[in-house]
Amino acid sequence: MSVSDRPHSARLIELGLRLPPVPTPVAAYLPAVISGGQAFTAGQLPFVDGKLAVTGKVGTAVSAEQATELARIAALNAVAAAASVAGGLDGIRRVVKLVVFVASDPDFIGQPLVANGASALLQEIFGDAGVHARSAVGVAVLPLDAPVEVELLVEVAGV
Repeated sequence: MSVSDRPHSARLIELGLRLPPVPTPVAAYLPAVISGGQAFTAGQLPFVDGKLAVTGKVGTAVSAEQATELARIAALNAVAAAASVAGGLDGIRRVVKLVVFVASDPDFIGQPLVANGASALLQEIFGDAGVHARSAVGVAVLPLDAPVEVELLVEVAGV
């Protein structure tokens, strides 16, 4: 049985991962919404246990390697948000689009490498259904001085 044939929840367990709790929004938005058979997530930060472990700009305060791991964490948070409206992880049929924002020093040009952390995680969890379109965008600043922020667009089953 290939990765794509197994339930996504089983694959997550095999990877030694768990979906984190979806944070309660602190402003006027929802973590994810469904429209037209797709779930759209709000931007998700690399929170671990409710806190940002690292803050600052990638290329100065944060290394590209650290940022790649933070993108992976933020992607897992985005998967959790999508799963929360899709009836669980197995309600996600495929990943359609990933957007990774990288708070970058003006000289940093490795945004696609940072985004690879998120892309790799999605492919590990969803197999072929995790291969997606993607944008990797350098920005001046992100909320709470986070180094990365991730948004997902996924197709959901049964909608």
